[in-house]
Order: sequence, then C-alpha cells, then structure tokens
Amino acid sequence: MKFIFLVGDGMGDYPIDVLNRKTPLMAAKTPNMDFIATHGSIGLVETVPEGMPPGSDVANMTLMGFDPKIYHTGRGPIEAASLGIKASKEDIIFRCNLVTLTEERGRFFMADYSAEHISSEEAKILIEALNEGINDEKFKFFAGVSYRHILIWYKGKKEFETLPPHDVIEKDVTDYFFSLPEEIRSLMGKARFILKKHPINISRINRGLKPANSIWPWGQGEIPDMPKFEEKFGLKGAVISAVDLIKGIGILAGLKIINVPGATGYFDTNYKGKAEYALSALEKLDFVYVHVEAPDEAGHEGNLKAKIESIEAFDEFVVGTILRETKEKDIKILVTTDHYTPISVRTHVAMPVPFAIFYERKSNVSFRPFSEESAKTSGIFVKPGHHLIELFFKIASQKSCML
Repeated sequence: MKFIFLVGDGMGDYPIDVLNRKTPLMAAKTPNMDFIATHGSIGLVETVPEGMPPGSDVANMTLMGFDPKIYHTGRGPIEAASLGIKASKEDIIFRCNLVTLTEERGRFFMADYSAEHISSEEAKILIEALNEGINDEKFKFFAGVSYRHILIWYKGKKEFETLPPHDVIEKDVTDYFFSLPEEIRSLMGKARFILKKHPINISRINRGLKPANSIWPWGQGEIPDMPKFEEKFGLKGAVISAVDLIKGIGILAGLKIINVPGATGYFDTNYKGKAEYALSALEKLDFVYVHVEAPDEAGHEGNLKAKIESIEAFDEFVVGTILRETKEKDIKILVTTDHYTPISVRTHVAMPVPFAIFYERKSNVSFRPFSEESAKTSGIFVKPGHHLIELFFKIASQKSCML
C-alpha cells in the first residue's frame, strides 16, 4: 500500500465580498479535490498548536507527523538543514530575507518582503558581496533560493524575538529595528550600506524593479533533534517541494528529497512535474509528501486572481494527475493546506484547515466540495494535528474511508 500527501500551501482564506462571500477555495474550480472530499472523508485539522506562530515551518512539521511543541526550534535551522549547512548547538541560525525597505522622514517601512521575488542568480551575487563586505567572523551568510537565505550568528544570543517580514508588509518597522540586539542592528546597517550601492540593485532600479536593499534576519533557533520518519511510522518516504523550509523538515526526518525541474515555489512552478515525480517515486517508496507554495505567495501579495488560479492549477495538474494515474493502483491520497494566508491580511493565520482523505471510488454518493465551510460542517476535527498522518495510515490499514 502506498500513500501520497498533497499540500497546497496557504490555500485557506476568509469569505470575500467580491466573491459573494465565498473564499478563494470555494470560488475556484476544484473538481479533483471535490472528488476526493465526495468519495472520502473531509474534516478540519489543527496544524498550529495554541501559542505557536502560524508559520509554514510549524504547520508542515505538524502535517508530517512531528509535534512542533517538541521538535520546533526555529525556522532558520530547518532551512539550513535543506542547504546542508553545518553548525554547532551553540550557534544561532536565522532565515534571512533580502527585502525592500523604503525610508520616509527618518522612518523605515517594509515595501516588499521578497525584493519583488529577486532571482536566485542576482541574490547569490548580493549574498557573496555581503560576506565579503562585512567580513565579520561572528556572522556568515549562505545563499538559498530567490529572496530566501540563511544567516548564522556563531555563539550568538538566544533570547530575543524576531518578526517574519511578510507579517509587516507596508508597515513602519523602525521601532522593531531598535528592539533587536545591537549586534543584529549593526549587521543590518552594514548590509544596507553595501546593498544600496551594489550594481545589481542599481540595475534593478533602472529596470523599474524593487531593489534588495536590506536584509531581514528572523525565525532563529538551534539545530533540532528529530526522530526519523521511517523509525516513527515504518514507511520509507520522500518530500517534493521547491521551498528549502519544507525540504529541511524532510531532511531532518530522514526523508528523501526529490528535486523537480522547473519547480520554482512561485506561480510558474512545474505543477504537473511534481505529480509525475511523486508517482515515479512511489514505485520504490511507500510515502511521498508533495508541497506547492504558489497559493501562499498569492496570499502574501494580496493577489486574489493569482490565488484562485494557483488553487485551480494545484487541483488540475497535481491532484488531477495523481487521481488519474492512481485509478487502478492501491495508492491512498490525503489533500490539505497547511494554514490560512488570507488575501485581506496578507500573512499567515492560525485557523484549523480543511483536509480530505481518499481511499476508493464509491458509487451513489452525494456531492461534497473541498472547502473550509464543508470541512467545518463535517463534525470531524483532528487535534493535535500531528496525529492526522497517523490517522491516515491507520484508516488505510482498516480499508475504510470513515473517520
């Protein structure tokens, strides 16, 4: 028996007036997710434990079956694991965005948490320039993908809070900046001086693009110690994602990382390729976790059209491909999202999210859509959320789709 877990990042949302009080998930055409909900079980799952930040790190760790209250130490260490970065338990590892800040009357504002999704090629040059220009043995930058990078503070301070840049879009961040440790403020100041005059950013401005004129360290923590997925669940598995964060959780859990050509973590990602590579992987493995970032990016941008389109692409090219190709195979499917990323707030929200589990095609069933509202009315609620995957495997062994 084989299992596939399909995650459309950030698909959850609030009802929107221009959609006649429907959510993007309700407004989108999703015949394949609707099929799974109709022929299987649908419910809600708590992916973000009370008191924890509603990030993709916490939520996806939950969905993979690991209690984030035990194993989560910060986002930075997870992404560092994805990049193969080594550090000691004394070191503090940050996720470090390249961002666009604007200055007005001596105050700084977050204009773009991604420097307009700067290319990986441009970003790598800027990261190299930061390491060379700052030249401080206490700090080191490591290039990732697009705006997403890693910063290590060797034997750094632990007890201070940081904010995700996508939580402060278009907000005044001046007071926050002065709340940070002096060492981090100094580092950000030096980085801003280097980035502001770099040819890459001058070129971006001349082309009408936003410059990557500042760094934004956040999500810091120490290296976590997680058990291996195979030891915990008795299954050999893999992760497919364009996002270092998701890959990092997989690496820490001992899962195989499968890279798909054309997978970008944005609207132009290779949706169908992810599904095809997952199906190929299941020929040798027992479990594949497929993650698609695009709906979340649309939510952060406040782009309703793109969110609906990315949900529809996820349904057609990922879920649809899986359903078509597994029609005659004993492959069980779970589809869900990790958290809400509402268009109205443009950041993550800790709300129970819909999930649906599919085991077999049934006849004479009543239509049931895959949506937030449908999941709420099902009466099924999985809490704590890290038990969802155990439930998925357990129900399969009982050959039943009833929760």
